[in-house]
Amino acid sequence: MSDAIAVALIGLMGSSLGSLVGALVSNKVWQYRIEQLEHKVEKHNNIIERTYKLEEENMVIDERIKVMNHRIADLERREK
Repeated sequence: MSDAIAVALIGLMGSSLGSLVGALVSNKVWQYRIEQLEHKVEKHNNIIERTYKLEEENMVIDERIKVMNHRIADLERREK
């Protein structure tokens, strides 16, 4: 085997190894970023769920206030 072929094979192995390591590192970075985005989405979804629950509770309280106001108005009419 000539020296040129040996050098070419060593260069090929080095390039292949470098590409493989680069791809693995890149994959880890992407995986980390995706995990961080998933965490943010989960936080966002929890806030949305809590907001809907608060809105529902607010609607119930508003309805109770309306009923109380009607009762007060009825009592005031009876006193007159």
